[in-house]
Amino acid sequence: MKLYSYIVSHDTGFAPNPFFGYCTLACCKPGIRRTANVGDWIVGLTSKGEGNKIVYFMRVDEVLGVDDYWNDKRFRQKRPRYDKELRLRCGDNIYDPLPNGDFRQLRSMHSDGERERPEKKAKDLGGKNVLISETFAYFGSKPLPLPQELESLIVARGHRSHFTDDVKEEVRRLVSQSALGVHAAPHDWPQDEFSWKGADCSRR
Repeated sequence: MKLYSYIVSHDTGFAPNPFFGYCTLACCKPGIRRTANVGDWIVGLTSKGEGNKIVYFMRVDEVLGVDDYWNDKRFRQKRPRYDKELRLRCGDNIYDPLPNGDFRQLRSMHSDGERERPEKKAKDLGGKNVLISETFAYFGSKPLPLPQELESLIVARGHRSHFTDDVKEEVRRLVSQSALGVHAAPHDWPQDEFSWKGADCSRR
């Protein structure tokens, strides 16, 4: 088992996307998405200014290529739609495979309106994979205090992935003591919008 930690600099419901019963990491953090395998764990933290608290944790239960993620019926609800509720606008399934092997970037939180943003597209596709979890807890705007035993998870930039067995065991203990599912709205979420509370987002 490998353990990854990083700072979630923009907690919008897009990366990670904890909706519709799966926590997915399909965009951003290409270094993690290229190397993580089934059974690994990822912990996302708030910034130092916000106390380095836990935004979410997830076990990697499945790894899909970007094209397979697009074509998988389970994740069609994660294709962004702007005529519906906010959690649909946060969709991270934004890369439509083209016959020439390239991808079309949908209107999304990584596009410039209807126009693609090449720098975001290159970074997202550089991650090659989409990480999928059904074993996760997302705390969003109500992040969980980081136990003293896990302070080594704190990282300034990029990500960290070299931890002792003791730290990994502490993460397992934290998971065993936590209710899974979505516990709160993302940090950057309107207070009067409640689509994040959908039935498939309830605690498990």
